[in-house]
Amino acid sequence: MHIELLVEEPSAEALLRGLVPRIVGREISFEIHVHQGKKDLFAKLPGRLRGYRQWLPADWRIVVLVDEDRQDCRAIKRRMEDAARGARLATPASPKPGAAVQVWNRVAIEELEAWYFGDVDALVKAFPRVSRNLAQQAKYRNPDAIRGGTWEVLQRVLQRAGYYLGGLNKIHLARTLSPHMDPDRNRSKSFCLLRDTLRRLAS
Repeated sequence: MHIELLVEEPSAEALLRGLVPRIVGREISFEIHVHQGKKDLFAKLPGRLRGYRQWLPADWRIVVLVDEDRQDCRAIKRRMEDAARGARLATPASPKPGAAVQVWNRVAIEELEAWYFGDVDALVKAFPRVSRNLAQQAKYRNPDAIRGGTWEVLQRVLQRAGYYLGGLNKIHLARTLSPHMDPDRNRSKSFCLLRDTLRRLAS
């Protein structure tokens, strides 16, 4: 089994490079294809999927990951599904009789940074001055429901602890946190959906 991951930005690649082997095992091969934001990914997605359709091996699967970014999640998923249908590739929402599902569309709610709030233990290990009680505070209990822009909120938390005073470096943050994250303790539902999808593909 081989998994192709299409992501919208370099910070997602930086996080997943370290996490995916711990989710699926090191015997499963994968590659990550980075775009320059969601607009770039959506502009290229139909053509990229049509390209895959021409040569996709039977044991390859495609996972597309984008941030919600406070937009309509259903509209985002429809656009992703439309691209797959246009390429005549099967998804869980648009299966083909007798054919394996080839494309899995996943959305980080509302942004990738919510997944970091989902694993406060990892945050504290990577940044020891961050409060260990963060997960018990009401506004952080549900990582996918944090209001005000997840990355902006995380930046404020880290800056209050004395980190990234010049501004949040998302790629550095992802690389720093990834080794400390435990896929099985993350409280973000959107992270758990991606994790479970990858494990299903690897099983």
